Amino acid sequence: MFQIIEQNENYVICIKPFGISSEHDMPKLLTEALGGEIFCIHRLDNAVGGIMVFARNKKTAALLSKQIAEHTFEKNYLAVIEGKPSENCGEMRDLLFKDSFKNKSYVVKRMRKGVKEAVLSYYLLGEHNGLSLVKILLVTGRTHQIRVQFASRKMPLVGDRRYGSKIAADNICLWSHSLSFKDNNGETVTFTSPPPKNLYFDMF
Repeated sequence: MFQIIEQNENYVICIKPFGISSEHDMPKLLTEALGGEIFCIHRLDNAVGGIMVFARNKKTAALLSKQIAEHTFEKNYLAVIEGKPSENCGEMRDLLFKDSFKNKSYVVKRMRKGVKEAVLSYYLLGEHNGLSLVKILLVTGRTHQIRVQFASRKMPLVGDRRYGSKIAADNICLWSHSLSFKDNNGETVTFTSPPPKNLYFDMF
């Protein structure tokens, strides 16, 4: 079941569970719980859980969407990956093509129709038994972006069998950890949520 962290007249901060849609299931659940209108302004993959914000009116939806478009809406993730990055911190910048038929994204070498640039920054937080815990600042929000960018460098996310992980896990070890944005009063607000207890996150 989803958890509401904070709510006001303009937005609601909640935890999306693994395995449900951020664009369809969550707005429906929030409407049933709170009433009124709910606007989804960013998304998480169905297989990924963590903190999200939903707008409760069109004005706030436009405000937050503008910040996302201008890359001033900050989204941080925690992930457990196989292997270790060559540098303790860095940037990943790729061209991604989404195959809608297969619902899978691929790193490609040149720009063409359907290809978009994908950018993220990462920080190594720890390593244990061949696995690494990384914090990720998502600059762009492409389909499966974090998953495919790490997998293309032979560091798939633990449990992400679609992108090459050989480790069985109940869920993909990727968690939306924090959000930071300007509210309707122009003040920067930040919300965080620790990752769930599981074998892999608990290693660190």
